Amino acid sequence: QVQLVESGGGLVQPGGSLRLSCAASGFTFTSYWMHWVRQAPGKGLEWVSGISRGGISKNYVDSVKGRFTVSRDNAKNTLYLQINSLKPEDTAVYFCAKGLTISPTWDPDYERGQGTQVTVSS
Repeated sequence: QVQLVESGGGLVQPGGSLRLSCAASGFTFTSYWMHWVRQAPGKGLEWVSGISRGGISKNYVDSVKGRFTVSRDNAKNTLYLQINSLKPEDTAVYFCAKGLTISPTWDPDYERGQGTQVTVSS
């Protein structure tokens, strides 16, 4: 079955950086768009970024453009999110999610991991 395991979260000061990783198994990783989504305290899921199967196309929500970079290593079945210039409003649980094969869209019903906590605070 699909397994998505996130890691790399933590407590960081405003302006700091983190690199999140997501190890994928149980499906053909190279055949799917992959996404990062997040859930801030008391709020719903928010799509953050998506990356195409080959890693060429990358999309971001406006609030993270220029600060977050999504990438993938298809040889290692791993998805990454480099997050820089962190702000308190980036505090959330970050999830990786399996997307579709062709379409870049994401839906809350798509499979995702258990998440990793990112807390931005001084």
